[in-house]
Amino acid sequence: MAIGLIIIGDEILSGKRADQHFPKMLELLKARGLQLGWAEYIGDERARITATLRRTFASDDIVFSCGGIGATPDDHTRQCAALALNLPLVLHPQGRESIRERIADRAREEGVAPDFEAPDNLHRLKMAEFPQGAALIPNPYNKIPGFSVGSHYFVPGFPVMAWPMMAWVLDTHYAHLFHQQPQLEKSVLVYEAMESTLTPMMEEIEARFPQVRVFSLPSVGDAVTRRHIELGVKGEPQQTARAFEELTRGLQLLQAEFVDHPPRPA
Repeated sequence: MAIGLIIIGDEILSGKRADQHFPKMLELLKARGLQLGWAEYIGDERARITATLRRTFASDDIVFSCGGIGATPDDHTRQCAALALNLPLVLHPQGRESIRERIADRAREEGVAPDFEAPDNLHRLKMAEFPQGAALIPNPYNKIPGFSVGSHYFVPGFPVMAWPMMAWVLDTHYAHLFHQQPQLEKSVLVYEAMESTLTPMMEEIEARFPQVRVFSLPSVGDAVTRRHIELGVKGEPQQTARAFEELTRGLQLLQAEFVDHPPRPA
């Protein structure tokens, strides 16, 4: 089981808007001792969204999907989720009431009586049409809910709505997973080295320590720092500490020039 993130919208792929969900998802997960396993960006294309969801529904992953759950012509996520599951779209009774509450709130703000039968208000109810059997995700910003099916969670594209909704999902459904897998990460900066020279040592460390992953992040350098590789290990704390000792010992045998990399903020 992994945690995945799907970000939907032509405006992201065209560059009209910069994605903010990916870094926020990392922040939300890190605060709870969790990690993101994968992420995908998809445009507003029904066939591709449906195919992606059909594939992810077939997995055991926890999946967050941001965007495309409105009721305009370029919003397809609700329909695609239903297609991927071979389920009909149905008006969710509680979702309907939440949207009617929002309509009443706006009318009250404008000092008029709510007209629930107005064409635009009837159209807004489409935002409560979800795959049959879906559950609601409360929206504290404007009461128009997201929805979930199994371990898939669908929220709006607007960060002000999506982020508290994603946090609510994690805290409500997955608190039992928080901080269950302690992780340690340690690394060094290796100057003027070639990855091909370091690879045999990296492979040996991963073979000896199965709960550890070795990583290598090359940099061409800049006006402040020489060309270097950030070389490190991460994983189960005890094995990671031992693997890091082996890594530094291996670098010494290679007569490599290296310094400790400052630890990243928790």
